[in-house]
Amino acid sequence: MSALARLGRLPLGATLVAIFGVAALVGPWLAPYSPRTIDLLAQFQTPSAAHPLGTADNGVDVLSVLLHGARLSALIALCSVGISLTVGSALGALAGYRGGRTDHLITGTADLVQAFPAIVLNIAILALVAEPGLLHVVLALSANGWVIFARIARAQTLLLRESEFVGAARLLGAGEAQILLRHVAPNLLGPLVVQATAALGAAILAESTLSFLGIGPGADASWGALLDQGSAVLLRFPHVALTAGAAIATTVLGFNLAGDWLRDRLDPRTRHSHRHPTRSGKSR
Repeated sequence: MSALARLGRLPLGATLVAIFGVAALVGPWLAPYSPRTIDLLAQFQTPSAAHPLGTADNGVDVLSVLLHGARLSALIALCSVGISLTVGSALGALAGYRGGRTDHLITGTADLVQAFPAIVLNIAILALVAEPGLLHVVLALSANGWVIFARIARAQTLLLRESEFVGAARLLGAGEAQILLRHVAPNLLGPLVVQATAALGAAILAESTLSFLGIGPGADASWGALLDQGSAVLLRFPHVALTAGAAIATTVLGFNLAGDWLRDRLDPRTRHSHRHPTRSGKSR
């Protein structure tokens, strides 16, 4: 991939993520209406001066739902990915460093969790609660989100524990906790940050999917719930579903592009290949 194409992903990805971040931070204050305001005489109206993006079921303003839903998606994504990153990296580093039974126990648990399709496991957990709320959705997404972080941390730790600087720390009398925190953890940040960036987009998509199925945090405005409303009247009033779907798609795309750019910048093998491209078509 050319340098121009790689750099082009950063402005686009950063722009989409920035728009989402601004909407999540100040969107509720900029919303022209409350997402709970009902106007039965104005339901499913097309975009107008009073409602820039039109209205949905019960006359709810689509723009207001999008702005409030951005904060909900951001909060769920940050909390679930934060928990998954913390738990998964700690377990993965411990499994990779200790090996033996500890490694078998942690990797076996990860394999068991990963044996279930992610969305099925999320639904099963939320089905245990009569009225799922924000905390329940975060815990449901974290239940399987930690696995990928654990696998990345374990793989990197298996390499790091045989490195010279870790061996030197052992000879100097450093304990296991000290080695993991001061020598192993800093070297795990690169790949974990890249994965966390992509995981934020995946968490937003997962939350929207659960809300679309009607088992998300029903008390709050959600992009998935708005998409569900629009899908029921897609042929008659397509603006509702198209607006909600576009918000989800562009946000997930932004995080994916940002994650790809970070991977190219933080992976030393990728950086080396870009700095020294293969010269094809020339005689040796």
